[in-house]
Amino acid sequence: MGTSAKILVVDDDPDMRESLQIILESADHTVVTAEDGEQCLAKLKEEQPDLLILDLLMPRMDGFEVCKALKDPRHAKYGSMPIIILSSVREDVSQRRYELETGVQLDVDDYVEKPIESATLLERVGKILKRIGKE
Repeated sequence: MGTSAKILVVDDDPDMRESLQIILESADHTVVTAEDGEQCLAKLKEEQPDLLILDLLMPRMDGFEVCKALKDPRHAKYGSMPIIILSSVREDVSQRRYELETGVQLDVDDYVEKPIESATLLERVGKILKRIGKE
């Protein structure tokens, strides 16, 4: 395996955060977690992760709002960071909601519906990290 990546996992479910952390750390990645979008934006600045795994439905600030915030010039340096959406909401439903709210398409690198097999998650993460030269 190549270079270990730092991955920010954002989900309001503590069991999901813990499960994802265990899976990703088993592949030698460093994992940082946040429980909502507000914490996510703060951790982006603090931790400078290589990849963001983001739930959509969360209290306070959801994943849709995080995606919108990353398009803001104040967060421009994170705008090209790869994002994997990991949600229980079907992709077509999420795409439609985001388009209705913003007028643009949800621009993410991958979209995975929960529940996900650990091997599938690691495969998807691996593909993105390989593309950005982190694996």
